Amino acid sequence: MFGLTPFNRNGLQNNNGVTDFYNAIDDFFNNSFMPLRDLRNDTFKVDIKEIEGAYLIEAEMPGIKKEDIQIDYHNESLIIGVKRQEEVNEEQPNYIHRERHMTAMSRSIYLKDINEQAIEAKLEEGMLKIVVPKQTEAKPPRHRITIQ
Repeated sequence: MFGLTPFNRNGLQNNNGVTDFYNAIDDFFNNSFMPLRDLRNDTFKVDIKEIEGAYLIEAEMPGIKKEDIQIDYHNESLIIGVKRQEEVNEEQPNYIHRERHMTAMSRSIYLKDINEQAIEAKLEEGMLKIVVPKQTEAKPPRHRITIQ
């Protein structure tokens, strides 16, 4: 009736890709509470693209609500964090079934010389898109040093 699923089986064993695939299939059919897990690191995928005057960051967030996502810029790093809690309570005459599951993931991206006040983020259909404008201030002109 109840089964235990390892938190991150791949971190405990040195497996090849085929074993990872079979473990993912196994987890999908045996774990009805959280069947969709990343094959390797239990984290989300991020793509970073340089566009005209900005960086475009796209993070895959299927099934994640915007209330569960936190984005911070600190020490020249953009930090995308996800914290999600789920609880299942199932009461029937002969037994009580209760499970809790908490997921926390984060990614840190080093970005220097950006306009942190103008960062925009939007979550749409499981894809988080963050536009990070580059700093528009021109570099100071060359400064010549005289020798004494």
